[in-house]
Amino acid sequence: MIRVALVLFMAVLIAGCAGRGGGQGERVSASSGWNGEQGQASFYADRYHGRQTASGERHDRNALTAAHRSLPFGTHVRVTRLDNGRETVVRINDRGPFVRGRVIDVSRRAAEELDMIGPGVVNVRLTPE
Repeated sequence: MIRVALVLFMAVLIAGCAGRGGGQGERVSASSGWNGEQGQASFYADRYHGRQTASGERHDRNALTAAHRSLPFGTHVRVTRLDNGRETVVRINDRGPFVRGRVIDVSRRAAEELDMIGPGVVNVRLTPE
């Protein structure tokens, strides 16, 4: 019984040291296995400003951040709008989007840089930065 308790205690201690991954950010290169993807991008509604993201940060509509389903928190990604060529680099700090066909949800500032406020949803290409 004591041995089981000790093992559980050590597991909790080690997990606590792992962190949440939302810190400095990492660069994802093609050699990491992710070469990018294409799909639709949408942007966060203003009501999410200040709410906690999956990484533990508060969503800031004025930051260049985004949600992606699987890329590690802190990853920097270049988002290129396909129909006008506008692009921006965002840092992944949340999970989503959970709508079929969408590959990324960007902050309002990133949406402004991509000139997508009017249409709301646009086709984009994501590439490692």
